[in-house]
Amino acid sequence: MKLAIRDLSKVFVTGTGERVPALEGINLTVEDEEFLCILGPSGCGKTTLLRIIAGLDSPTMGSILVDGEVLSGPSRRIAMIFQEYSLYPWRTILDNVAFGLEVLGKSREDRLAIARKYLDLVGLTSFEKSFPYELSGGMRQRVAVARALATEPAALLMDEPFGALDAQTRNLMQTELQEIWWKTRKTILFVTHSVDEAVFLADRIVVLTERPGRVREIVPVKKCEHPRDRTCRDFVEIRRHVLDLITAGSPDSQGL
Repeated sequence: MKLAIRDLSKVFVTGTGERVPALEGINLTVEDEEFLCILGPSGCGKTTLLRIIAGLDSPTMGSILVDGEVLSGPSRRIAMIFQEYSLYPWRTILDNVAFGLEVLGKSREDRLAIARKYLDLVGLTSFEKSFPYELSGGMRQRVAVARALATEPAALLMDEPFGALDAQTRNLMQTELQEIWWKTRKTILFVTHSVDEAVFLADRIVVLTERPGRVREIVPVKKCEHPRDRTCRDFVEIRRHVLDLITAGSPDSQGL
């Protein structure tokens, strides 16, 4: 699935009538099967951009196009995964993964078969009868990934999904997500605060300025082949360049 963001801006209005610009003049194309990371200072509008793409919020100006058609609200072709796992504590892991399929009206037999397929993909087949409280944070996030994949969207939007995990689990989840991406070939937009995480995962990194968020630069990472070695020269050089972009301050214009 190809996503195109055209001249997108977002302004929030406070209770006192104050206008707070969050995003300004975003232009970006996300290619089919691409893994794109969005990076920038806190408060620069990364999550707002993802919510607009998901159809959970509306732009003040501009548009989102999916395969050439204007997106006017939530789409079954796009699934979003949040930092909070948002699993139902009273449902088993299997029934949590099957929930979206239940909403879509699939028969119980079909939805459980599909849910088991994606639990196997994320390595949690033996936990299908468990409840969320019995799983670690990393395992719960894998359940969230399986639940999103079960509805078979064309694109996944991921809003700092590993932000609450410890460093060791986070590194493991990054590797597992990369493997899942290679197997499913979904288009993925991944918001993160971590430069290291972005360089490890992405085909390209979109670096936003401070608020209002604008595209400062789009950094290609494809020359650093998968599986990526965090100590290799290309990785270190790209990481240093992205860090420089983030710490250099906001530019006067976008680098597209």
